Amino acid sequence: MNKTIPGTRHPLHGVDQTRRIEQTAAQALPAHTLMQRAGLAVARLALAIAPHAQRIWIACGPGNNGGDGLEAAIHLQRWGKQVVVTWLGQTESAPADTVAARLRLQDAGILVESMPSGDFDLCIDALLGIGSQLREPQGLMADWIRQINASGAPILSVDLPTGLHADTGQATAVHVQASHTLNLLTLKPGLFTAQGRDAAGTVWCDTLGLELNVLTALAPTAYLNAQPIKTRRPHASHKGSYGDVAVIGGAHGMTGAALLAAGAALYAGTGRVFVGLLNDQSVTVDVRHPELMFRPIQSLDFSAMTVVCGCGGGQAVQPVLCDVLSSPAPVVLDADALNVIATDNVLQTELLARCARQAVTVLTPHPLEAARLLGQTAQQVQSDRLTAAQTLAQRFACTVVLKGSGSIIASPDHLPVINPTGNGRLASAGTGDVLAGMVGAELAAGKTGFEAACRAVYRHGALADTWPPGAPLTAQLLVLGGCDTACR
Repeated sequence: MNKTIPGTRHPLHGVDQTRRIEQTAAQALPAHTLMQRAGLAVARLALAIAPHAQRIWIACGPGNNGGDGLEAAIHLQRWGKQVVVTWLGQTESAPADTVAARLRLQDAGILVESMPSGDFDLCIDALLGIGSQLREPQGLMADWIRQINASGAPILSVDLPTGLHADTGQATAVHVQASHTLNLLTLKPGLFTAQGRDAAGTVWCDTLGLELNVLTALAPTAYLNAQPIKTRRPHASHKGSYGDVAVIGGAHGMTGAALLAAGAALYAGTGRVFVGLLNDQSVTVDVRHPELMFRPIQSLDFSAMTVVCGCGGGQAVQPVLCDVLSSPAPVVLDADALNVIATDNVLQTELLARCARQAVTVLTPHPLEAARLLGQTAQQVQSDRLTAAQTLAQRFACTVVLKGSGSIIASPDHLPVINPTGNGRLASAGTGDVLAGMVGAELAAGKTGFEAACRAVYRHGALADTWPPGAPLTAQLLVLGGCDTACR
């Protein structure tokens, strides 16, 4: 059993893949073996996370997830714990493995109670697991979920918090808020994006003793983003070794967005950073970052630099977008550049044509910007973030960073990656501009679009994760905190 370690490239498998792996493994093992192993894994983790718990409520659903809970109850009772078992199943209709577990529970002398009562030191949610398909829990199940959440005890969910969709991270209105989640056989993508990170708590995984060849027989749905490897800069390097970034944006009243992106590129290690402001030529120096060089946009040679376009651009960005898209430069498109492209078929054609010229493009939309590009609503995008990011990447033949909880990095040539770093402190104006600048810096240093996005997104989130507790975090402070990313 392993705790999911942020920074490790864990494979993530969806429901269909997990079920196929389970079926293949079950055919090679004696009957009921996987469920018995699962029950033992749940019981062991219960002891590890709540070693002093004496009274444990195990809420079991009607399917195999409930059977895992029944098996766990047998072990916990043998180890001297007082188990309170509730079960929503019926022997006549339950799966064969679960029926066998129910008979074993009975032989162990453990009664199934109709309703839980009293206080508990630990609650185990074995209600649905991967059976959660966004159907709102009703009746007793909904009542038990509310009681579990209100118990004040640690909550261990088996495979998935009940009410959370394994593939998308969408949760029903009534769902378990776990403090720990034990994945069985595979890690599920929904635990790491959308509402998954809030619902799952600390994520663990037990492969139930399966051989590696069984677990890797099917390609994963996605991967968790890996912590980028830092490399030392050679003594003989110079500013030209780390490329140039031009930031195009900052229309009147939104200059700060362009300066945030430029500052982020600077602190992320770019050799030189140029700023081309839209509609506002009055700014000629940033006293906080005098290294930034302000130039008229028409004087910038896009063919010799990486371009970050759209931060605070407003509608003023539209006239320059054609030149940006038709250039051979690696390009990061953010914010208003994306909004303009979403309403302009000519620019969409130019964007798509970049792939044929092997020009690198990275889009960094938040859900609403992604929805505009897809002709959808933000709610539709959020309902299946993996699919939305992959659809955008395929449609425009480029790398896409769909920002949000568990940002998705997608590309036509790679399996998508879900980022494990970051937290709600990034929900602040300007942090997306900072990310765009960081992606630009990685491109300028010679990374591919997909690699640049993965590295920048991980580091962007990690800055928020390591920020001192209680200290404020603004976009400008995020820029200043990013100076350590220059050491690659």
